[in-house]
Amino acid sequence: MNERARQKLILALDFPSIDPALKLAQCISSTVGIFKINIHLFTSAGPSAVEKLHQLGPDIFLDLKFHDIPNTVKGAVSSAIALPGLRLLDVHALGGLEMMRAAAAARDEAKNANLALPKLLAITILTSMDTAAMRGVGIVGPASKRVVQLARLAQKAGMDGVVASPQEVRAIRRACGKDFLIVVPGIRPSVGGGPAGGRKRKTDDQARVATPAEAIRAGADYLVIGRPITGAPDPMAAAGAILEEISSALP
Repeated sequence: MNERARQKLILALDFPSIDPALKLAQCISSTVGIFKINIHLFTSAGPSAVEKLHQLGPDIFLDLKFHDIPNTVKGAVSSAIALPGLRLLDVHALGGLEMMRAAAAARDEAKNANLALPKLLAITILTSMDTAAMRGVGIVGPASKRVVQLARLAQKAGMDGVVASPQEVRAIRRACGKDFLIVVPGIRPSVGGGPAGGRKRKTDDQARVATPAEAIRAGADYLVIGRPITGAPDPMAAAGAILEEISSALP
């Protein structure tokens, strides 16, 4: 197994309770680098979900997408940092510069407690949103421009990186540099035969998607993949195939 590829694979454990999440995680822990816990699972199982899943080996991406007034977000980040095994933690870039600065301040203050600090990410535009959906909430212009604008704002605020669709990775990399982390959801392996660029792609509720290889070649640091693995008849085989594709695209 290519360890570089494994560390780039984040498995989204988007389950309604801890039992099915643990059942799958126990079977697949050797194949992925990070488990992602979203608001559904965290609301159901609480902080203990982080501890139980981290005990299986992979680190944790706590995907709670904090979005509130700066002081509240700072307190939430401070509490989250104390949880075990966090490698990644996110807030919404649309919360604004001061909110993201408050999140970064909470991270920096935790250095004095000798905690292992997660990387702070800013959510740009959700991958479920297209231009029409953005216009419906008052965000004008193509996603590519708004995402890069938010990525620059996040970098200014002290974020370590962003979460963005695969279609904006190259533009973010040009704008924010090689050391700025880019975590990419909206990954959908192609279905059927033929070359990757010509195969039909199952998108579920995602509007801006790419294959694993396309995202890695564009410069993504991590890929978030859920249903293509968790909903597969053989999750281990599905994860293995994705790892092979990631490996083939690594420089």
